[in-house]
Amino acid sequence: MRYLYTLAMYLVTPIIVLRLLARGVRYRDYHKRWRERFGFFQAPGVNGSLWVHAVSVGEVNAAEPLIKALQRDYPNAPLVVTTVTPTGSERVRQLFGDSVFHVYLPYDLPFAVKRFLRRVRPRLAVIVETEIWPNLYFACRKRGIPLMIVNARLSERSLRGYKPMGSLVSRALGCVSQIAAQSRTDAARYRVLGASAEKIVVTGNMKFDMPVPYDAGLKGEELRQQWGHLRPAWIAGSTHEGEELPVLEAHLEVLTRWPDALLLIAPRHPERFKLVENSARSLGFTVGTRSVDRVPSSAHQVFVIDAMGELMPFYAASDLAFVGGSLVPIGGHNVLEPAALSTPVLVGPHTFNFEEITLTLIQEGGAMRVDGAEELGTAVLNLLRDKPRCERMGMVARIVFDSERGAVKRVMGMIDNLLQE
Repeated sequence: MRYLYTLAMYLVTPIIVLRLLARGVRYRDYHKRWRERFGFFQAPGVNGSLWVHAVSVGEVNAAEPLIKALQRDYPNAPLVVTTVTPTGSERVRQLFGDSVFHVYLPYDLPFAVKRFLRRVRPRLAVIVETEIWPNLYFACRKRGIPLMIVNARLSERSLRGYKPMGSLVSRALGCVSQIAAQSRTDAARYRVLGASAEKIVVTGNMKFDMPVPYDAGLKGEELRQQWGHLRPAWIAGSTHEGEELPVLEAHLEVLTRWPDALLLIAPRHPERFKLVENSARSLGFTVGTRSVDRVPSSAHQVFVIDAMGELMPFYAASDLAFVGGSLVPIGGHNVLEPAALSTPVLVGPHTFNFEEITLTLIQEGGAMRVDGAEELGTAVLNLLRDKPRCERMGMVARIVFDSERGAVKRVMGMIDNLLQE
């Protein structure tokens, strides 16, 4: 099975490279540093590094408190952080600068994996959330590198996707020393995939431990002063294709009740920034952008946040937040960022990426679900006109966020034990 998998990886690699080239037409960073994806990069000259892999922006944000804890507790250990996407790479630079060595994770080809490990020489490998690459896992075991999956989550959809390679995935998970699962449901799904029950510990979600910028509230207040403190304002964060148009149409509905209302919209991927701006203009909105105008003015009806890693102050400044990836079957994005800032949350029907967190927020009253795009405008209108309800939802969301913290401390205890062994 492993030989068949490796053959398939070699056969599909040209298609993956072509896809990278195609994505690079809209976002040129995909054309850069492509050699790293085959393990070709200047070795950082380290030995015994602590290596953390986080696929993209969401995983990097989840890993932030863990990486900072590693820097604090192991100040002499070189830190290597890998990502797959340029946006993830940019987020690593924003958060950590030169304090970590960043490189793209190579494709799961034996020669590329071998070259990568030879250059970074890790004494511990930490995979954030869900990335099961058999050749990489087998190579770590062969070299005696302890391997952990932390903040481990596995949706029902991902479980179905791995099942056709069940025996290979089960063997790959046998290379893992510890799995720190987000929830009991995730732990059960990992057991179904073949992970040993003794290796799985439910530690909670590290995203609850993300640092809340101390000045986010102050910056949010400053933003509101800029565009008009009494204006109703809502934000659609991390939106995808198939969501931006319904969000813009929902704002048309909001404007019939509040002609001065403001929509802040932050597309998930940079290649969609210009498309969303043009869509808003074509619908007749007065549009501003972060890259040109910096902050919304009283004249703007829609403001496109065409920048990465700048959502928190805008969440703090908003009356309510719709979190994207949930109207379309992407699985939803991080509901904790607005919750941490006491901002009430709206989500669509597809939230399997953050299943338990979202359900907890809804059950406790800090979030609300809409069943489809056609309900979004009505839901936003109802919340904006009920300020006491918005305030209660925001307060509950923050209480839920605070009550769930502590996962990073539990994961660090597991890491300490592995490194001591």
